[in-house]
Amino acid sequence: MTLLAFDEQQSRSLALSVRASALVFEDPVSRRLLEQIERIAPSDATVLIIGETGTGKELVARHIHALSRRSREAFGALNCAALSENLIESELFGHEKGAFTGALATKMGWFETANKGSLFLDEVGDLPLGLQAKLLRVLQEREVVKVGSRHPVPVDVRIIAATNVNLEEAVAAQHFRADLYYRFNVAAIHLAPLRERPGDILPLTRHFLRIYADRLGYGDVKMSPATELALLNYDWPGNIRELENAVHRALLVCPGNCLRPEDFKLSGVRVAEQSQAVSTVSLETSLQRLFDQAPAKLFEIIEETVIRSAFEYCEQNQVQTARMLDISRNVLRHKLGLYGMLPNGQRRAAEQEVA
Repeated sequence: MTLLAFDEQQSRSLALSVRASALVFEDPVSRRLLEQIERIAPSDATVLIIGETGTGKELVARHIHALSRRSREAFGALNCAALSENLIESELFGHEKGAFTGALATKMGWFETANKGSLFLDEVGDLPLGLQAKLLRVLQEREVVKVGSRHPVPVDVRIIAATNVNLEEAVAAQHFRADLYYRFNVAAIHLAPLRERPGDILPLTRHFLRIYADRLGYGDVKMSPATELALLNYDWPGNIRELENAVHRALLVCPGNCLRPEDFKLSGVRVAEQSQAVSTVSLETSLQRLFDQAPAKLFEIIEETVIRSAFEYCEQNQVQTARMLDISRNVLRHKLGLYGMLPNGQRRAAEQEVA
């Protein structure tokens, strides 16, 4: 098994889960990925990592940094979907004291913090268009201007970006700048979901098993053959993150020192088969009634209904709604602005992004 371990103390200091302590490249798909990483890492090329949520995009970014000439310098990581537009700009570029309410002191942004090192930008597909333009300028000019300042600061940072949305489609829909996409897409790494690299499932399980058993003060814990088979036959829609949580939960509920299939509470059937079995009869019936009525702008009516319903279902959380609908937050914000479902300030910002 190819197990690449990172410094555990460093992982704790960065508030990461145990997923950040190791990478497993046992499956042939993963071994080819490792070869690609080892070719790309020594250069200073910008990297775009494409993969589903929970596949370990940040782990790959950290490994690229560890193999690069910048390995002794800082590694910064920012989730672009987790912050509001104003906060992202301040986090990336920094701000001067008094630049806005609450700016009580001058603060360096991630570009300055990661100077000479690498900066990992996760979920770049959710960057607002206005901020995309500012980020592109930083990449081109290699200098940042803090919020509230007019003086540029030179920076030397390698960008490693990641996304779980199709940026080509976002570019075609004019929700992502084509020039920024080309800047990011110098070296692309497609990270396969866990279901497409089954050879990694059991090695990863054993890795998490050892770590969590040690943390819980357990002795040697094994898995039954039936458990291993159940894990291999499950599709892991949440990828490595779901596997980690499943191992932790199984250890907490297992009555002995041998994990059973029921300890993992898996469905017992492949998720792909479950998704195909989802009933759409009621939806098709409702659509048929709409078709009979043939109202004007039918598609827009359907689309608005879906987005409104999803937004309310997610308790008006934009990030969760975008993920559930598998669209970027930019697209969602634009639609919500059109439907009058954003506060006035956010609505104007969404309109300006499109304009």
